Amino acid sequence: MAAAWPWLLLWLGAAALPARPAPPRIRLPLRGGAALPPAPRARRAPDEAERGGGGGFVEMIDNLRGKSGQGYYVEMTVGSPPQKLNILVDTGSSNFAVGAAPHPFLRRYYQRQLSSTYRDLRKGVYVPYTQGKWEGELGTDLVTIPHGPNVTVRANIAAITESDKFFINGSNWEGILGLAYAEIARIIGGIDRSLYVGDIWYTPIRKEWYYEVIIVKLEVNGQDLNMDCKEYNYDKSIVDSGTTNLRLPKKVFEAAVKSIKTASSTEKFPDGFWLGEQLVCWQVGTTPWHIFPVLSLYLMGEATNQSFRITILPQQYLRPVEDVATSQDDCYKFAISQSSTGTVMGAVIMEGFYVVFDRARKRIGFAVSACHVHDEFRTAAVEGPYLHSNMEDCGYNIPQTDESTLMTIAYVMAAICALFMLPLCLMVFQWRCFHCLRRDHDDFADDISLLK
Repeated sequence: MAAAWPWLLLWLGAAALPARPAPPRIRLPLRGGAALPPAPRARRAPDEAERGGGGGFVEMIDNLRGKSGQGYYVEMTVGSPPQKLNILVDTGSSNFAVGAAPHPFLRRYYQRQLSSTYRDLRKGVYVPYTQGKWEGELGTDLVTIPHGPNVTVRANIAAITESDKFFINGSNWEGILGLAYAEIARIIGGIDRSLYVGDIWYTPIRKEWYYEVIIVKLEVNGQDLNMDCKEYNYDKSIVDSGTTNLRLPKKVFEAAVKSIKTASSTEKFPDGFWLGEQLVCWQVGTTPWHIFPVLSLYLMGEATNQSFRITILPQQYLRPVEDVATSQDDCYKFAISQSSTGTVMGAVIMEGFYVVFDRARKRIGFAVSACHVHDEFRTAAVEGPYLHSNMEDCGYNIPQTDESTLMTIAYVMAAICALFMLPLCLMVFQWRCFHCLRRDHDDFADDISLLK
């Protein structure tokens, strides 16, 4: 087994292709409006690991493909002889699974019977998601990333034999590589300073399951939502390349959409747009970006009582969607949605930044991508430091129930059950006594009739 690289890097370029159409569209006229000036940029001293020429960086340039809304993938080979497959890169799961049976949405699939190095572990696998599921069989085989580290490793592979709402038509990927915390995770990459501008700011990984972080504040056009910071992290906040949108807890989503609506009130949008059910379209090249506000997420920094912020442009949270009806319009879908499982910083957020998943130091770094989208007046930014106290209190802690509490609950439930069972037992006892007395009386009557 080859030695693991000390860094995990996932870089999502902003020049993504438009995704498939789905919602109905509404066309809006172009109107003028004032734009905000760019915010001043703060500087941070380079991290020790960022100086000295980036020794140990593995050349992994131009190896990421995909479409906004359908996921980003890398090419991998599996088995002997090698079978090429495109594998979705997902920081929100920990499974390495590939399609291993024909499917209408797959151009190709992993054929285990053709690999001389495949080993069947004779174990079934079933993985459900909030939407979709798959099941298959677990085995091992040789895996290589052609445009990555020059190593071949034997890895556990889940061969997907049946699935429902998992593969995406036209996405061009045939499997998923989960990079969250688990034995199956792969550590690849390094830092290439030509791919970002400015400094990398790091936020600690709060818990080693997902890539969980702590959000301390959210602003819309510089206006604080003024919510308890625990609301932003209920029940967790994660960075997940396998999710498309910026997903927010219900209360936060409602407050953020209200503020965005107010800031962009020069145009009237249908309610379906804010729910991600309708598209808005303008003539090509006339999208009025200036009417939409910028969002700022403040993340807990590495230094005590310090945070930093990432500035998110509307070019990120308005996801381009191809409109098959006409090629003369630029159409967009609102890529902020409501979540029941906490905040998820998905691909539309990561696309503007160079994101470093540093598992060795348990931190995630953000810097402005060298090819991020921007307009004439505004640009994506990563800035700091900002003073915030008691940031650890912003994290959500799942209530823990100790053993003594569970025992107490069990005894109380047993007592309640006994209380309800007592009348029933009395009724059964009374019925049995009555039945016995009735039988004795009947026997006595029979004896008298015989004597007569």
